[in-house]
Amino acid sequence: MKLTEYIKPGKTLFSFEVLPPLKGKSIDSLYQGIDPLMEFNPAFIDVTYHREEFIERPRKDGGYDKISTKKRPGTVAICAAIMNKYKVEAVPHLICGGFSKDETENALIDLAFLGIENVLALRGDNLKNERNFVPEKNGNSNALDLIRQIADMNNGVYQDQELQNVTETNFCIGAAGYPEKHSDAANMVSDLKFLKRKVDAGAAFITTQMFFDNQKYIDYVAMCRAAGIMVPIIPGIKPITTKGQLRALPKIFNMDIPEPLASELEKAKDDTAARQIGIEWCIQQCKELKSLEVPALHFYTMSFSSATKEVVSQIL
Repeated sequence: MKLTEYIKPGKTLFSFEVLPPLKGKSIDSLYQGIDPLMEFNPAFIDVTYHREEFIERPRKDGGYDKISTKKRPGTVAICAAIMNKYKVEAVPHLICGGFSKDETENALIDLAFLGIENVLALRGDNLKNERNFVPEKNGNSNALDLIRQIADMNNGVYQDQELQNVTETNFCIGAAGYPEKHSDAANMVSDLKFLKRKVDAGAAFITTQMFFDNQKYIDYVAMCRAAGIMVPIIPGIKPITTKGQLRALPKIFNMDIPEPLASELEKAKDDTAARQIGIEWCIQQCKELKSLEVPALHFYTMSFSSATKEVVSQIL
């Protein structure tokens, strides 16, 4: 079932996002993060994808071996496992980085065979040694190109255009939105223009980057509507759980921590106190968003469910 079919006026859904386990880890570690949240009947669960990272390790002969240092495989398989185990929609993230268009097409074919109908199309992050994003050879350069490829397959257009009697896919395509502007955008106006192109190309819903000031989301939705972007805009939420996140989250995700929240976190004596402050802030944030009848509250759990469970238990 398409994600947009779950969205109803006046009803706020609950959803969350998980990370695949690192290579060599069991899927049971993922289930441990999902199980405690199933009592809240999530409408869907996002499964992220992160690019593989490499280092060059010197050999005795003077050469170098390219060694994979960080890999979270199994997004497609994990989506299938989630749908089979929990009977809930899984939304895999698809990224441009590290994939040719042919590899992307093959992944989409696998997803279609598994009955997965929803995808979130993202450009993905730069590699650590890249100043600017570098696409894979014969790959998509940005999320707009990726959305166009998925939309083409929905219309029966594959990479090999000589294929005969092809089956049209049926993906509901999501895009990312940035209430505080994408880090690569010159300004919010240019960011919204690019988002409008993604919607025009086939994106049927938007999931936002996390934010901690609801007014940023309210203003963002208003700007999107003024720009002609009329698809559902799902707010992304995360409870702060450590003092270190006060510095780390703005740097990693290009967003602000509101001064009142930052001030309280600065005064927290330890992570336990910071966690309670973050949870209380998130509860009030979610209550306000729910009163605005947002389509869903989408939690970035990072596969750790306890803080999200405390928040959701107070709002649903």
